[in-house]
Amino acid sequence: MRHPFLIAISAGGLALLAAIAISQETQNAAPPSNAPKTNTTPAGGSRAGFNGTPEQRAAATRVFLGLGSEPDKAAAARGAPIFQQNCAFCHGSQAHGAEGPSLITSDVVLGDEHGEHLVGFLKSGRPEKGMPSFAGLPDDQLKDIAEFLHLQVEEVANRGTYHVLNILVGDASKGQTYVAAKCMSCHTAGAFDHFASKFRSPDQLQRGWVWPTRPADKSLAITATVKTADGATISGRVTQVSDFRITLVGSDGQTHIVDRTPAVDVQMKDPLAPHQAMIMTLKNDDMHHVTAYLETLK
Repeated sequence: MRHPFLIAISAGGLALLAAIAISQETQNAAPPSNAPKTNTTPAGGSRAGFNGTPEQRAAATRVFLGLGSEPDKAAAARGAPIFQQNCAFCHGSQAHGAEGPSLITSDVVLGDEHGEHLVGFLKSGRPEKGMPSFAGLPDDQLKDIAEFLHLQVEEVANRGTYHVLNILVGDASKGQTYVAAKCMSCHTAGAFDHFASKFRSPDQLQRGWVWPTRPADKSLAITATVKTADGATISGRVTQVSDFRITLVGSDGQTHIVDRTPAVDVQMKDPLAPHQAMIMTLKNDDMHHVTAYLETLK
């Protein structure tokens, strides 16, 4: 059954918001410089969804989202022209919706595996809602339409199927100039020694310098100084923050939870704030140039 897809999307959205709000416990997953560049984790393993082959990533993501079994691409290719001829005028050429609704999040589609439910549904139609019956089409063609629909869901929902193209398209010399002008006020030259060796691929390298993760040693943790209503001062690493309260872990390891009333003053310091500001003005060309330059630092 494919219904867990909708639940997973909602859960994923909440998790993303939580990560954006505060992400102190994320560990840097980059391997040591002498680590092998291959991943031998079996498909479906705990790491396959992130560091495995495209097939492993797709399989792991498919399981996580509850998308069911992999669509039959050959059947989907046969079903595509049948769908275009009979359904696209209402639901769009890729089933994303037109005059009729999108089928990507349809319970009928998500509740089907390989046509066992959709074939009967298509034969009956929904005349009361303007959907005609397709009883005149043979079952094998209706099954092909079902596989076409499942492939559309897969391509929208399963990011593990995405193939990253070559992103080393920038000018390394221009990237070096950008780093010298924009980055050296915060970083030392030594910070870039063997920088590319910390990442498995150029796309991870690019992600790593544009939006760095916070390492396990907490060296890039968000910290705060809180002055409470009674005049006390509390400083420490922020583990949770909202408009209503802030949670700190002090140097003594003690956890402090403070309600953010009007009388409470909170001063936060985020070492990654310059990266957040950079993203607002970073141009695509500059990003490509810097990535090309950093890739040379192995």
